[in-house]
Amino acid sequence: MSVAAPTLTGTHVQLEQLSLAHAEELTAAGNEDRSTYAWTPVPPTVEGMQRYITGLLGDQQAGTAVPFVQRRRSDGGLVGCTRYLRLEWWGGRDLPDEVEIGGTWLAASAQRTPINTEGKYLLLSNAFEAWNVHRVSICTDARNTQSRTAILRIGATFEGLMRSHRGSYAAGEENKIARDSAMYSVTRADWPSVKHGLEDRLR
Repeated sequence: MSVAAPTLTGTHVQLEQLSLAHAEELTAAGNEDRSTYAWTPVPPTVEGMQRYITGLLGDQQAGTAVPFVQRRRSDGGLVGCTRYLRLEWWGGRDLPDEVEIGGTWLAASAQRTPINTEGKYLLLSNAFEAWNVHRVSICTDARNTQSRTAILRIGATFEGLMRSHRGSYAAGEENKIARDSAMYSVTRADWPSVKHGLEDRLR
């Protein structure tokens, strides 16, 4: 079941439905400085970005992802992507009962700014307050210590490691190496305290 991406607007970032029209600007954003993309696929060419976007839109059509572009509100520029993925339905509703947040990358100029924190806040708020999900999962390569630290700062709970869980996205390992994943979650019961913590960080 395909789910459209709602437009989610914060003070620092707006999340919008990803489209092929974003390919050139996203390519420029991804090429500001590529040194932080060791664990995340960010295509370096327009053609590669078009294939990347086409794949995500295919996943959306299949009901397995909801992809967003991240627009910096201070200048209107596109600075990256993020998405809901692995949508799960088990309650007989039109909207998913469980989602994962992932596939996030930001241009170098948007890193170490409030954009990532606010982007996660917007995604979590929509998931729990508009879609009324029971659980949001977040996972990362177990070796990605920077990402793991950032996920904990959001307020997610570490649930453990899943061995040989998914294919690695690391350069040179794609489609060859099975990575261990560090698993985190926020549940509906957790959300009020996680929300409060994120709002404090964004003040």
